[in-house]
Amino acid sequence: MTQLQTTQSEPAFGDDVVLLTVPADGGYLGVLRTATAGLAARLHFALDEIEDLRIAVDEACAMLLAIATRDAELECRFAVTEDALTVEVTVSIVRGARLPSESSFAWKVLTALTTSAEAEADGRHATIRLLTRRTEL
Repeated sequence: MTQLQTTQSEPAFGDDVVLLTVPADGGYLGVLRTATAGLAARLHFALDEIEDLRIAVDEACAMLLAIATRDAELECRFAVTEDALTVEVTVSIVRGARLPSESSFAWKVLTALTTSAEAEADGRHATIRLLTRRTEL
């Protein structure tokens, strides 16, 4: 897979990073939703922000599951900073598979529920990266 570019949303030294790997099966998405909610709560996100992020992670995973290879695993990386949570989900994909276009309903959901959403695919793996910043209290 191509190297991810460093951006301001990337964690800096000392930030918390949690890695979870689960089978690429819808039955395991609850684990990722629960981890998302727990980490967002740790950042003192509002309840509606936590729920929005849980829905966004679920939608991103559903997009990836649709193009995942048989027996693939979802690799989920959570980067916790002082005021934001970045969730990056990667899966191996079937040859020729593509993510939905940025004008699709699925992408509209992701961009409405997060601060930013982006994706990349290299023909072997696809990654969706979601960044959500906490609303100031």
